[in-house]
Amino acid sequence: MKNMGKDKLKRFAEVETFKNVVQPTMDEIKDGYALKGKWSKEFFGNENPIILELGCGKGEYTVGLARRYKEYNFIGVDIKGSRIWRGAKTCIEEGIENAAFVRSKVDFIEKIFGKDEVAEIWLTFSDPQPKRPRKRLTSPLFIARYRQLLRKGGIINIKTDSDLLFEYTMEQIEEHNYQKHLESWDVYGELLQSTTDDVAFKMNIRTFYEQKWLDQGIKTKYCQFGID
Repeated sequence: MKNMGKDKLKRFAEVETFKNVVQPTMDEIKDGYALKGKWSKEFFGNENPIILELGCGKGEYTVGLARRYKEYNFIGVDIKGSRIWRGAKTCIEEGIENAAFVRSKVDFIEKIFGKDEVAEIWLTFSDPQPKRPRKRLTSPLFIARYRQLLRKGGIINIKTDSDLLFEYTMEQIEEHNYQKHLESWDVYGELLQSTTDDVAFKMNIRTFYEQKWLDQGIKTKYCQFGID
């Protein structure tokens, strides 16, 4: 346990030196973060669309997508600096320049990103919040935040092991008339048998937690939808 604590402290210290990690303070974001609305131009130095992974953990999707889709900028958001360390370090080691990480609660994303600044959102194995539906990342509270960021035609992807979260999301889509593009209750047993190479590539990026649940026989669910 002591070694684990030392490892965390080492990672926190190392993250402080990473140029691809941004750790805004509450004072810096309370009136809107300095990079809000300017991420592509001022941080990445281009005009490419931004794709967010919210609650990114170790950043498997941020890194995996950035490797293939150089025409986009990818930003993983998570409050756990020790998790972000892994994705950020991989990007540095591999020279991946179109990916970055923000250490923050997802609750504050509208303070960090600007109107129409985001093309796509990924929610990868989010906490299903069994006792706090309001805090689920597909609840009306969070959808209202996404509306402030997503450009017209922007999409949301949710990939989860949780039946509870997936059922809730399907209910929200129907109740609020969101535009559902794809839905699968069994990604590897069903969706990959009847989809495009592009979707198959995205589905085959497996997070640390996904592999853990798959090893226990729990099926991965996926949905893509729009909220225009």
